[in-house]
Amino acid sequence: MSPVRRMPAYPKQVTLLDGTVARVRPMGKRDERRVLQFFLRIPEEERFFLKEDVGSPKVIAEWFERLDHDRALPLLALVRNRVIADAALIRSRTGSRRHVGEIRLHVDPAFRQRGLGTVLIRELCDIANDAGLERVTVEIVEGVGGAMLEMVERLGFVRAATLREHVKDREGKRHDLATMVLTLGKWQEWWHF
Repeated sequence: MSPVRRMPAYPKQVTLLDGTVARVRPMGKRDERRVLQFFLRIPEEERFFLKEDVGSPKVIAEWFERLDHDRALPLLALVRNRVIADAALIRSRTGSRRHVGEIRLHVDPAFRQRGLGTVLIRELCDIANDAGLERVTVEIVEGVGGAMLEMVERLGFVRAATLREHVKDREGKRHDLATMVLTLGKWQEWWHF
């Protein structure tokens, strides 16, 4: 089943740990400029490890040209129309991985450590579960995504694999890549206890 058909009502307001109120909603066609500005605020040393060059206007334009919420559902968190986080649930529609979703999360450095990442991952896990997915994964570069690793572990994700020295930073130093997995289903009842 399509995640769009089962998606909760958006926009939603969420209150962060410091009292900031943010609006969460799916990314739309008119968000291209805001999304590019957001990614340019992510430190370059973090962007270096991402799967795409999100600092490139061409890459962001291509995202918006092929925006398909059934394949990749990007949620944005905004404060006064400024994007402060981007979280996406990416899924394969065919083949052996159609039961698994991948979550990607990026939070503006000025809004980290306020509970926003936790809120967005929970939103995407709820959507994934409602869409019939059985599990979700998150990839984290060790030594770079320390806070992210701790957060997903608190949410119940477990380490499924570690690819030793799988990625390199700009200076050529190798880093491990952790794949974290959360099995959906019963866990959701515990979250909403």
